[in-house]
Amino acid sequence: QVQLVESGGGLVQAGGSLRLSCKVSGNSRGIRTWGWFLQAPGNERELVATVEKSGEVVYADSVKGRFSISRDNALDTVYLQMNNLKPEDTAVYYCYARPWIRRPSGDYWGQGTQVTVSS
Repeated sequence: QVQLVESGGGLVQAGGSLRLSCKVSGNSRGIRTWGWFLQAPGNERELVATVEKSGEVVYADSVKGRFSISRDNALDTVYLQMNNLKPEDTAVYYCYARPWIRRPSGDYWGQGTQVTVSS
């Protein structure tokens, strides 16, 4: 079992920065992919960025060059550095973890943290 707890969301002006953190507890060695997703009101949850245990990183086109995902194994924490934020980045951001062995109940998700970008 793995638990994910996000922090770092808040209100920021356009052009500003925020860093989201996802503290991982439990058996993190069983995880192959870490990631961040967002969900804006009325929309489906969508990918922001993922990082594989191998180090391979994937970003959504909308955040390339502005956001950066990283993982601190010693602290068991996954970060999302968000720079040059835009009003359209406003959403609830969720931490995500995919285990090597898929579970019938699905992958792991955090509770979400709200990011609001004002114009």
